[in-house]
Amino acid sequence: MSETYSPDTLKVIRTRSVLRNYAREPVPGDVVGEMLETMISAPSASNKQAWSFVVVQKPESVRLLRAFSPGIIGTPALIVVACVDRSRTDRLPGNVSQKIYQTSKLCVGMAVENLLLSAHVLGLGGCPVSSFRETQVCALLGIPDHIEPLLVVPIGYPAQAPTPSDRRDMNEVISHEIWGHGPVA
Repeated sequence: MSETYSPDTLKVIRTRSVLRNYAREPVPGDVVGEMLETMISAPSASNKQAWSFVVVQKPESVRLLRAFSPGIIGTPALIVVACVDRSRTDRLPGNVSQKIYQTSKLCVGMAVENLLLSAHVLGLGGCPVSSFRETQVCALLGIPDHIEPLLVVPIGYPAQAPTPSDRRDMNEVISHEIWGHGPVA
């Protein structure tokens, strides 16, 4: 085993769950900073880092953003709007540009997963939300045309302990060597 291995790391990954019910407690700036730092430490295809994020913390701004984001349930302490930056993907010729753009959207998703895992470690939680009105969110936050919001991610302290979601059985979703085959003995 690697000396960086920690059973606690695996426990964090396994126990993270969606949080939609938030306590009315602000998140200190240093805690927000820790989450943001881990977020941008995510893998990035071709190291394009074709992402951009808007952190919304002022209660009035959170309220307005929620008005255009029906997928946000509850009132979080903050919302991170995760975007792909097309200016970092459009510079390449034709098909390559489209491929990097599509891959960059996945990289934004990985950054959001880092955000959610670090939130969990720090005693917070959240939920990635794709149900929002893009035009209104862009206008509200002053997002330029080359930046495309993909997810809004509410974050906050739990109002009550989150309930883990049921997961499909591993044997139902994982094949080995060939589709539909179980583990090789």
